[in-house]
Formats: sequence, C-alpha cells, structure tokens
Amino acid sequence: MPSILLAEDNELNRNMLSRRLELRGFSVILATNGLEAVRMAEDSLPAIILMDMSLPEIDGWEATRRLKNNPRTAHIPVLALTAHAMPDDRHKALAAGCDDYDAKPVNFPQLLDKIGALLARRTDKSNSGTESV
Repeated sequence: MPSILLAEDNELNRNMLSRRLELRGFSVILATNGLEAVRMAEDSLPAIILMDMSLPEIDGWEATRRLKNNPRTAHIPVLALTAHAMPDDRHKALAAGCDDYDAKPVNFPQLLDKIGALLARRTDKSNSGTESV
C-alpha cells in the first residue's frame, strides 16, 4: 500500500488517524509541524499528504505552498485536513495548492474515498506521462 505523510500536531488525532490508516494497509509517516512536514515530504516522497492547516512552526497553508513550489514534491497530492470548516477556508486551502479538502471531525469512510480518488488521479497522470518526478 502507498505511504501517507500525516502532518498533524494534535497527538490524539495523530494517533487515531495513523492507527486507522495502518489498519487499512497504509504506511504512515508522521510530522508534528509544518517545517517537519516539508522536510519529511522531501525525504520520503509519500504517495499523498494529509495536511492539518493549523500547524506550529509554519502553518499547513505555507507548508503546502512550499511543497507545491518544489519540483521534487509538487506532484504529491495534498489533502487539507482541518477544523477550519467555513466555505472560505476550503477556498483558501485549494488556493494554497491543496488538491482536496476535508473538515474535522474526520468522517473516516469519506476520508478514505478522498484518499483513493487522489491516489487514482495521481496514478492516471503518471500512466499518461504528464507527471514529472
């Protein structure tokens, strides 16, 4: 199964999500702040990133902008995972470069569907030769 970078500063959320994802067969890499998320994404090149938007050091919006501006990580789908649930927050996350958005509290089946869709889209791009790594 693909690897997921989970950037989440809340320990309870991080533990719950990582365990549930691992039970589904994903390999989970954990980051607790935005700078760590950027560094770990560059080092491990995960298949997808679940990005909390309210992270310490640099927030998820800035971390996503940095990842999408880096040719090494720009192709990695980023799913914003945040308690910021107003319509403008979704727009802000997508404008920062996130590929999709999901509000907390997490609806796990819905999150899995979004992860699956982003991974399928990435596979389609890679198979058509439009993705550069």
